Amino acid sequence: MVVDHQNEEEYKDKIMARYRGPVEKLERRFGVSLNLKGERRLSGKSSLEKRAYGPGQHGQKRVKISEYGFQLREKQKAKFMYGVGEKQFRNLFKHANNMQGNTGNNLILLLEQRLDNVVYRSGFATTRRAARQMVTHGNILVDGKKLDIPSYSVSAGQKLEIKESQKTNVNILKSITLMDRIGNCEWINTDKEKLVSVYSRDPEREEIDIPVEERLIVELYSK
Repeated sequence: MVVDHQNEEEYKDKIMARYRGPVEKLERRFGVSLNLKGERRLSGKSSLEKRAYGPGQHGQKRVKISEYGFQLREKQKAKFMYGVGEKQFRNLFKHANNMQGNTGNNLILLLEQRLDNVVYRSGFATTRRAARQMVTHGNILVDGKKLDIPSYSVSAGQKLEIKESQKTNVNILKSITLMDRIGNCEWINTDKEKLVSVYSRDPEREEIDIPVEERLIVELYSK
């Protein structure tokens, strides 16, 4: 089976943009962990580890993918991993393209600077989806002020803190205990006792361990 029909792939992308189904099916579809499941992934119980092939009755069949298909898959992986919609993602790409330096690196940096991602990277949540929910519920303070915009771009030196009333939240405390297994970030300093973190600097691309080839995303949008 050869997948090289651009219209068909674009249709799939629109469908995936509205995806509300089981997130583990996405990881099996792409064949990599997108960190969409928290404790389940960390305990080694994710579906991807048990069944490392695509979902559905044809999931184990080998499929030839076109160059366009590979480019589209990388964009989809990045969108799902960071929880960004198509319009938002396209605007981020335009911003990255207008910045100095490598467009692909700029794109990943802009995604990493999102408030919901920094909350996740700080260890306050085991998934970006949970971190986004914390932000929208007003449970995160940035430099002492409540900020409920997940897409807010965090700058070097800014301090994040869990709202006082949420500092005994069981899920947050559990996430902090799992922080070492999630992976500490060199560019974020987290005080586990006070539930405070500081975004100390922008990371270098090689420090960001994600299964995305941003070069293919740049090629996709450059057509």
